[in-house]
Amino acid sequence: MLLELDRITQAYDHNIVVDDLSIQLAKGQIGCLLGPSGCGKTTVLRLIAGFEKLLQGEIRLNGVVVANPGFSLPTEKRRIGMVFQDYALFPHLNVLENTAFGLHQLEKKARRARAMSLLDVVGLADAAGKYPHELSGGQQQRVAVARALAPTPDLLLLDEPFSNLDTDLRERLSREIRDVLKSQNATAIIVTHDQHEAFAMADEIGVMQNGSIQQWDSAYNLYHRPGNRFVADFVGKGVLLAARVSAANEVTTDLGIMKCILPPGTGIDEKVDILLRPDDIVHDDNSPLQAEIVSKAFQGAEILYTLRLASGQQALSLVPSHHNHAIGEKIGIRLEIDHVVAFR
Repeated sequence: MLLELDRITQAYDHNIVVDDLSIQLAKGQIGCLLGPSGCGKTTVLRLIAGFEKLLQGEIRLNGVVVANPGFSLPTEKRRIGMVFQDYALFPHLNVLENTAFGLHQLEKKARRARAMSLLDVVGLADAAGKYPHELSGGQQQRVAVARALAPTPDLLLLDEPFSNLDTDLRERLSREIRDVLKSQNATAIIVTHDQHEAFAMADEIGVMQNGSIQQWDSAYNLYHRPGNRFVADFVGKGVLLAARVSAANEVTTDLGIMKCILPPGTGIDEKVDILLRPDDIVHDDNSPLQAEIVSKAFQGAEILYTLRLASGQQALSLVPSHHNHAIGEKIGIRLEIDHVVAFR
């Protein structure tokens, strides 16, 4: 493993902000720490970088210990690159000079060649002579990534790198930067509170709450198979619908009987909540199952309907926008779901 965080803990004034956290990241993987503000994700990044000292646990890079409670390898010796949310470019240096900044060990010709090759990768070779104030925010961030990659670090850390950009640019740049990192076989960890960034960039995502990882998994599993209620609520939209366990791995709901992944030890007739995503409920005019539209949110290609079921419980349904129904109208619905997850 390139990066191993082994039960690391950090506290400020006796308040634990990182709590017994462990993750592993292989070479060439992009990991993400996703969570709300104050959950400890940036502190984890600072511990990896060596900006703070560990209270407990151990950090290893390429199998070598770089931090434990009694030892901290200096930041400059860890072969780690950093990309910050404010870009941190030098205003008095042009794009080429900014990119080459960390390459002092190379001769001038080699330094320029390496910097230009990275600018070509991020699509900014033509802007080599420009200064940061002449670039857009997205261009500045691509220069920051090129600069961080130039010394070929073992690990790249990105701290909320797109938070200063508008939504459309953020999503597009997330995909572009992922392509850049993959083309360089770079290993990286991104910290963000934005799940769209996480989904666009990361191979594995750790959802954090109160200093600990609630689930470290693929985007698909976090969305469709969340490990607990917090992950289910934080990742994507959805509702928790009341249900009753009617048989082994089976529940009875307002929408019928469903096969279900039940928590260990759940008994027959026990009440549970099942997670339904908006894409699990399909609009079907021919379905005998009816639901009343309570509210609607037009989203361009789709409309997100909030529906009231016969029992009074509510659910969400994402429907192509040419199916434009009025609030108060009843529509036919059916389930189209591969697996149902239940919580006690």
